[in-house]
Amino acid sequence: MIPILNTDTCYDIAARKPRFAVVPIGSYEQHGKHLPVTTDTLIASLIGKSVCDSYKGLLVSPITITCSHEHAGFPACLSISAETLIHVLKDLVTSIEANGILLTVLINGHGGNYVIGNIAQELNMSKPRVLMCPARQHWEVAMAHAGVENTVSADMHGGELETSILMHAMPEVVKVDRIEDCEATNRPLLTLYGMRHYTQHGIIGFPSKATPKKGELLLAGLTKVIGEEIKRVLRPRMRDVAA
Repeated sequence: MIPILNTDTCYDIAARKPRFAVVPIGSYEQHGKHLPVTTDTLIASLIGKSVCDSYKGLLVSPITITCSHEHAGFPACLSISAETLIHVLKDLVTSIEANGILLTVLINGHGGNYVIGNIAQELNMSKPRVLMCPARQHWEVAMAHAGVENTVSADMHGGELETSILMHAMPEVVKVDRIEDCEATNRPLLTLYGMRHYTQHGIIGFPSKATPKKGELLLAGLTKVIGEEIKRVLRPRMRDVAA
């Protein structure tokens, strides 16, 4: 299993002088019969570690329980309120900046955390300080790179994307003999009725199309596009510091 928690000492980090910090944001919710309830946390952490390893960032411990209210009714789904998540993220950004780090990158692994976009916009009013990834365009670039057959919307939960990444990086957590597909591309009442209205076993997508190779290419593609985004944000900030 790939280590996804930061094992550096504080002196290791100080010597490296990271210019950005990555906060993986996951969830604790059902992912069908074949993926663990920690899927979103594992994937966000894998992306975050890969980005930090490649672009010399500070990997922060993940936020593991967030806003999974749309999964209510499935076993072992836990949530905190949007208000609580707002306070946690604002406090974290403040603490990260107190350590002299210019940019906080929020790697959001759970699509139901709608409020994170609002937090980022609010915190960026005074200056660019919070980058939320992966955005839809980041996923689309990575999917094209990996040869994924479906769209982000059609494969939104426990499907080809998530299953492929875990097949590649953590194959021991994927129960391949339990994989089931579910097509539910039209979901106009998701926020009203939740996931159970559209899927009985908790999947929306096509995990049967997943392969470890696609997962490897997805992770590499996401690392590259997110890393390039970080570099674009930091470049003018570093000119300001030098001035």
